[in-house]
Amino acid sequence: MEPKKSLTPRIPRSEVSRRSLLGGVVKGAAAMAAAASVPARAAAGPVIAYVGAYTDRGKGIHMYYVQPDGFLLPWKILTGLPNPSSLAFSPNKKFLYAVNEVSNFDTNSGSVTAISVAADGDLRIMNVVNSGGRGPAHLSVDPSGKWVFAANYGAGSVGVLPIRADGSLGDVTDVQKIPDAPLGVQPAVDAPPGSFANSGHDAAHAHQAQTDPAGNFLYVADLGTDRIYVFRLDKTAGKLTPAPEPFMQATAGAGPRHFDFHPNGQWVYAITEEASTLLFMTYNSATGALTLQASVSSLPIGYEGTNYPSEIHVSDDGRFVYAANRLHDTITQFYLDASGVPYNINQFWTRGSYPRHFAIEPYGRFLYVCHSRSDNITAFGVDAGTGDLNFTGRFTGVGNPSKIVFLAP
Repeated sequence: MEPKKSLTPRIPRSEVSRRSLLGGVVKGAAAMAAAASVPARAAAGPVIAYVGAYTDRGKGIHMYYVQPDGFLLPWKILTGLPNPSSLAFSPNKKFLYAVNEVSNFDTNSGSVTAISVAADGDLRIMNVVNSGGRGPAHLSVDPSGKWVFAANYGAGSVGVLPIRADGSLGDVTDVQKIPDAPLGVQPAVDAPPGSFANSGHDAAHAHQAQTDPAGNFLYVADLGTDRIYVFRLDKTAGKLTPAPEPFMQATAGAGPRHFDFHPNGQWVYAITEEASTLLFMTYNSATGALTLQASVSSLPIGYEGTNYPSEIHVSDDGRFVYAANRLHDTITQFYLDASGVPYNINQFWTRGSYPRHFAIEPYGRFLYVCHSRSDNITAFGVDAGTGDLNFTGRFTGVGNPSKIVFLAP
């Protein structure tokens, strides 16, 4: 299937960077100044951070109290579950789900752990079920709180797991393999000069599975075939069927990894792991179709060499997109214009090695970066007006952290 023609021209990497760092900031200055007086949401009580860590060096799910100055005060650790590399809450925050990124559960698969969340935030393991494939690397919960979706990276598949009335998990109701399709090239055609990035073009590798905001469609980012697949979700039976336009095709070798929906429900942004690009797509809520609009580098002008982007996040106010670069070890800030086109305006050094994941705590005051190679988490203040990140000087040591999520009153 050929990708649809973009509604706006694809912008070359160097041109976007120049417009971002020069003209883009000027263009957005008025809007950003107008929003500068918008404060972060006032804190209403203690926030708890949960950090999933690979258990080669981490110990499980590490729990912290988020302090007013951004410091993560250690509380306790939930042990007994291997490689809880991705975490997701139920909509009511009474349950937490964790993938176990292994391939030896039930002989040749990974697993997902259901965890109850007590009133004080403490955790208790409820049950563990098969994820439907090897090496699950990401999971999400649908907006209704009825289904968990596990992206099985090793198997190149997505598993659908039912959430029982008590919050525990049932056996998979459906497993969808990534369809056979040509694999991408290395290096990616849009990669920076001198790149040797090649993390998953040997086979299909599902890297994220998440629904649209309404929960009608499931989107699966596949690094191997350079596609984001679209499935219609049967909300009663937990079954997936290909949507009328079943995928969005990125450029050869790009390697879509993670994506995020804009608060307006019309735009979607994805980061590519091997091309180091941010993809801007429009979204059709009736058919689920994604249409590529623009592709922008996540790196500064003149960068040459290898880089592996990882995480992406659209700010709650919809003005910015943030993306993490591994090896370059930065968070890139993109400004969004009125039509949704992103402009690369800043890179902030993360103060650690290989930022795998980052997240902003619920009150919008601090952004936390998980570094898988330097075994720590760094904290940054978030400027409510400009969106800039300001290092707090706070480091939290934890072995191989992979995901951070928050529980707020």
